[in-house]
Amino acid sequence: MISITNFDSPLGRMLAAAEDNALTGLYFIGQQYYPDAAGAWHEDGEARPFDALRQQLDEYFAGKRLLFDLPLNPGGKLGKGGTAFQRAVWDAIAAVPFGSTATYSSLAARCGRPSAARASGAATGRNPLSLIIPCHRIVGSSGALTGYAGGLDRKRTLLAFERAVALGEAGPISRFVAVGNAASALSASGPTQSEFGLVR
Repeated sequence: MISITNFDSPLGRMLAAAEDNALTGLYFIGQQYYPDAAGAWHEDGEARPFDALRQQLDEYFAGKRLLFDLPLNPGGKLGKGGTAFQRAVWDAIAAVPFGSTATYSSLAARCGRPSAARASGAATGRNPLSLIIPCHRIVGSSGALTGYAGGLDRKRTLLAFERAVALGEAGPISRFVAVGNAASALSASGPTQSEFGLVR
């Protein structure tokens, strides 16, 4: 059975999904590729590992956590678990360090398909675990912020926040979020693309 919980974050309301005590999905409400079946899933805010997820997200947004330590099964068994290539791309994304970025072509190369940059981009967009599998760290070959299922404003905010923390500028993500509704009024005044870190 798929259990879900909804909660607020500094970047807007989110939905988490779990199955067999493993986190299978984490989405911004209304994002691209938001699961159509979410309305039929079982609401249970006490299901594992939701407490640990909320605690670790709080620590991440406070600038005090660089890595997540949660049981994961991206997409789950009953949901869309992804193709073998998609899972390989998600594994490659998970290896991109906090404060760094990587390109779609580098993901393809890591997955043994160096000419499949477009396919790696499509797989990145289908990542079911926003933030946990940090697809916001994936950029175009020139460093351009090409796309993000949660919206480019969120991507820009996340990259600016992580870059600042990686440089030792401790503090919460709220420094990079505009006053008002975080879901729709995120700051667009973060660092330029070249300031986000190495593009690998």
